[in-house]
Amino acid sequence: MYKLCFYVPDSHVEPVKAAVFAAGGGRIGQYDSCCWQVLGQGQFRPLEGSEPFVGAVGAVEQVSEWKVELVVVDELIHAVVKALKGSHPYQTPAFEVWRLSDLQF
Repeated sequence: MYKLCFYVPDSHVEPVKAAVFAAGGGRIGQYDSCCWQVLGQGQFRPLEGSEPFVGAVGAVEQVSEWKVELVVVDELIHAVVKALKGSHPYQTPAFEVWRLSDLQF
């Protein structure tokens, strides 16, 4: 299993979550659409050649963004990341994928 974490502006948090859930992310046992999210502040500076969704080339931009975390089973991680990238408004979305250990007691 993997943990997927991504950052998304408020305007797109629900559509991006819907896309990753539709691709199979966020399923735990007999539950789906499971995630944890918190609002924070992101910062970036678009460089020459970029096409920023927010801000201007060369200027540091600070925006409110949601950090969303969810789990994804091994066989769906590529489809879920593809759904994330396809639904996200940013040219290059920031995300992390972590491999989780299966601890059985």
